[in-house]
Amino acid sequence: MSNEIEELLPHREPFLFVDEIVSFNDETITARHVFTEKEFFFKGHFPQYPVVPGVILVETMAQSGGAGLRKQGKLGGDALFFLASVDKVKFRRQVRPGEEVRSEITNLRVSAKMIKQSGKAYVGDELAAEAEWLCLVGPAPSV
Repeated sequence: MSNEIEELLPHREPFLFVDEIVSFNDETITARHVFTEKEFFFKGHFPQYPVVPGVILVETMAQSGGAGLRKQGKLGGDALFFLASVDKVKFRRQVRPGEEVRSEITNLRVSAKMIKQSGKAYVGDELAAEAEWLCLVGPAPSV
């Protein structure tokens, strides 16, 4: 993971699931992440046969979409984005330790207050997961 990703996303280890933005334009974003054996969730999901939890695959796609939008300059540097809804989720293939996931994200609607995207997560050419999500966007509250 590069420092660039930490500049694009507010997430940090152990909950940062984007290694690189591979490409982007106004309509699409492609990102990648390698799930290493050291990921925190593998100890309990499932110890005898570790797989990436489905919710983590959805989070990976949403983080990829947010990082891509920030890289495009469509999200301000201080804006936080929170999942508000997730729809049309399908899991097609298990993702195991050591596998690289390529997220292909489509921007459906982007505004200053909300983001609607869809995405597909692939391992090689195999579709692992797909979903649509809505994120609410707002400034970070002062603490």
